[in-house]
Amino acid sequence: MKIAYLDCFSGISGDMFVGALLDAGLPFSDLDQCLQSLQLKGYHIEVRREARSGIFGTRFVVTLDKEAQVPRGMNDIRSILESADLESRVRETCMRIFEDLAKVEGNIHNVPPERVHFHEIGAVDSILDIVGAVYGIQRLGIGAIYVSALPVGSGFTDSAHGTIPLPAPATLALLKGIPIFDSGVQREMVTPTGAALVKTLATSFGIMPPMAILELGYGAGKRDLPDRPNLLRILIGEDRSGAELDTVIVLESNLDDMNPEWTGYLMERLFAAGAFDVVFCPIQMKKNRPGVQIQIIAPPDHKEALTEILFSETTTLGVRFRYSERRVLQR
Repeated sequence: MKIAYLDCFSGISGDMFVGALLDAGLPFSDLDQCLQSLQLKGYHIEVRREARSGIFGTRFVVTLDKEAQVPRGMNDIRSILESADLESRVRETCMRIFEDLAKVEGNIHNVPPERVHFHEIGAVDSILDIVGAVYGIQRLGIGAIYVSALPVGSGFTDSAHGTIPLPAPATLALLKGIPIFDSGVQREMVTPTGAALVKTLATSFGIMPPMAILELGYGAGKRDLPDRPNLLRILIGEDRSGAELDTVIVLESNLDDMNPEWTGYLMERLFAAGAFDVVFCPIQMKKNRPGVQIQIIAPPDHKEALTEILFSETTTLGVRFRYSERRVLQR
């Protein structure tokens, strides 16, 4: 199977994602034909070769006619996607990405998702970035995408709603369950569009999987960064693992004051809430008291629900958690 690894040493945005795919072999003529079927107006696209710290990559540039840009809601975007000449899988994936964006924007602004009016996300360039990235993955025959941990920036930026902190609230909401770290750069490193794309498309986050590299591409960002090349690197190759990689969360807690008869019921609750595995290990704790260590392996987005069960059904006062990679054979 053909797989890809996104090396996000300078973060990720939608235009960098599309640029990296073009640099790795996505034909621009095919991409242009796909995007023209969206029936959007007021824009012009082009591809440039630009250097960042001496490394050349491809920059995907969308030039907008500002007077033709209007905020769009989910119904508008749904109509655009349904009328476009897209394969059903590409259309459904794009729809899922926009629905995730509508959900987090609705939570932030306290309105239902269907009433969210996208400004930056609903603009033509963001629609082109999302559709272009999803189409490019399908066109290149990539079956699974793995993504590095994401560096986030700090500071403030202007938006349609005023000055907001970085990472943007929508970006952070989309990155729940995804490993991130502080880049030390006071600029936006991960955009909402970039976060939405990897949240939906990524199989796993973390280290690079075993692969034989076939193609390599660099997508150039808009600006230069002070301490690193502003590029997104994509490695496309053949899977050499013989198994699938994914990211899980591991929850742990040590207990020496709980009735052991409760553990059977606790295990049932945890499995019913979506845990992959639940283990009780006998341990010796302070003053040599016998205790039990609870360890849970689960999907990252189940962290809050499982933590609540541990707090409500055990005597623990705290829960440790970490994100981990696992390699899983196909059943």
